[in-house]
Amino acid sequence: MEKVPTWYYPRMMPPPVSETTATSPHAELFLGNMRALWQRDPQLALRLDAIHDDQRVPLQATRSGAWTAVRATPSGADVYLHSRYDPVAEANRLVDAVDTDDKYCFVVSGSGLGYHVAALLSRLRGDAFIVCSEPDEALLATALTCVDLADAIGEDRLIFITDNDKPRLHRRLRSRNTLIMLGAQFVHHPPSLRIAESAHQAISAAIAEFVTYTRMTLVTLVSNSRITCENIAMNLARYMTTPPIDQLRNRFAGYPAIIVSAGPSLSRNIDQLAELKGRAVLCAVQTTLRPLLERGIVPDFATSLDFHEMSRKFFEDVGDLTRTHLVAEPKATWHVIDHYPGPVSLLDNAWARSLIGDELAARGGLKPGATVSHLAFYLAVYMGCDPIVFVGQDLGYTGHVFYVPGVEIHRAWRSELNRFHTMEQKEWERIVRNREILHRVPGIDGGEVYTDELLLTYLEQFQNDIAAEPRRVINATEGGAHLRGTEVLCLSEVAEQYCHRKIDPDLFACPKNEECHDGTRLSATKRQLEHRIDELGGVIEMCDELLGLLRELDNLTDDPQQFNRRIVRVDELRTRIQQQSRGYKIVNSFTQFAELRRFSADRRIKAAENDDAERARQQIARDIDFISGVREGAQELSPILRRALDRVSRARVPS
Repeated sequence: MEKVPTWYYPRMMPPPVSETTATSPHAELFLGNMRALWQRDPQLALRLDAIHDDQRVPLQATRSGAWTAVRATPSGADVYLHSRYDPVAEANRLVDAVDTDDKYCFVVSGSGLGYHVAALLSRLRGDAFIVCSEPDEALLATALTCVDLADAIGEDRLIFITDNDKPRLHRRLRSRNTLIMLGAQFVHHPPSLRIAESAHQAISAAIAEFVTYTRMTLVTLVSNSRITCENIAMNLARYMTTPPIDQLRNRFAGYPAIIVSAGPSLSRNIDQLAELKGRAVLCAVQTTLRPLLERGIVPDFATSLDFHEMSRKFFEDVGDLTRTHLVAEPKATWHVIDHYPGPVSLLDNAWARSLIGDELAARGGLKPGATVSHLAFYLAVYMGCDPIVFVGQDLGYTGHVFYVPGVEIHRAWRSELNRFHTMEQKEWERIVRNREILHRVPGIDGGEVYTDELLLTYLEQFQNDIAAEPRRVINATEGGAHLRGTEVLCLSEVAEQYCHRKIDPDLFACPKNEECHDGTRLSATKRQLEHRIDELGGVIEMCDELLGLLRELDNLTDDPQQFNRRIVRVDELRTRIQQQSRGYKIVNSFTQFAELRRFSADRRIKAAENDDAERARQQIARDIDFISGVREGAQELSPILRRALDRVSRARVPS
């Protein structure tokens, strides 16, 4: 969050403290801490400011002059938050045992009176920060009267979490995603755990799930960036000749949508979907097409975003798809987009815009989907559907199986089956392979169900999406994990309550768009790709010159005069890069790993305590590594764009 300008304070908050606070002996510390907190977390600041002096935790002086306090455990036993002799020395001993090397996020369970938090802050370097959980807001307000934490709070290096509300936690931490992914460590304050163990465990679990969600999201982004960009480039011809989704906006306002996913519980109610055809908008993920069409159920929409060529198997020999509208992200493999027999709409894409320009590439889009199920949900929202109903959205291992019977993977396993090796055993092996990343989560039936880190990531994303969506969302999955924010009904109840009206068949007609028949758009796309290929050649040339200069500078770090002379040319090249930033942005999207390595190296350099010469050497090494990655990315991207150019040159507008 950006700092709130000082002129905005009077409009944002009430008077910062009460009269009783202003006259307390710790008023100055409290005021300084609260000023910083108002900037970063005004909702928490408002709650803490409402706590009067007599509601705070009574303090006791210690021999060292610092403070301690007593709190009761759930069993009624009294526990001192800190030493009665020297709380600061005790805090230092606790923190001395914490490994702060190459860690950027420290999750501290329990604020106490803040001594160990301040001690840990003093040891952090660079951009490292602390997330401190404290469910006792009266205690937290008291801590802000004891220790000066204003700078850390104001710089957002100290974040307080007081409950396990996941949407609020995600909003508070999402700006720190990359740092959290680079290294997070949990630190426990033992007295705090004795006093409120269950509350701290709940908050720690929510934070741990956020760490998992962050890591999986960023790792997927980085590892898939190259194939994602290749697919987008290969799909440019279809991008320009297929209608956008613009005319689908609110087309089905007030009608229910059913999102059909491939969880194992889909087998319990899949046959009911036939009766709902035409009375609800059926949005199926690509993995469910075969089991649906085998039962004669033709979905109205299908979604696709998987980058791997293998996903074309979901569409081959499954039945008649000419009446099913495929809505796909351009990052989906072109092997699906090229051969899909029915209507296709490709969504707006930022990297496509960077390749061919906003004017040519602009079209309606949806929020990027983590999975095809997320994409189907966003599509239903876009089309105005209400309510939105999930079936087969287990997000866990219902009945200790992974898939609904009849999906493509089951066909692939057939050759391995015999009386000693059953389909059920194959399903169980698929789950057990992930034993190291299995988690228990609340089930839809009130018990618990196993899930894994990847499915847990999808679960968190769905819960965030549902929390942000005002319309009714119903979970009719009849198995799997509990989806927070949904109403739980069985599919027959959904049919009885919401599926009364027949939907006009004309509403399902594919959107018409005259631009798809405009041949000049393909010609303009071809010219834009030719420009991008030329720009990549310029990127490679500048990278070569920069690498030569950087290696020369690496030998001049002990000669400041010569170093400063040569750095002038580096600055000139940096200016040229800024002037020709489009080519670099395209390459950086293609090679996200180089960007992540540079970000990580920056954090290590910032955290290190080196002299100027050593810092310069580290920065040069970082830049050589990064520029080498950019050059390699430009070299790999050039032939991909040439292939895309060839596909656009051979493309024909639809008749």
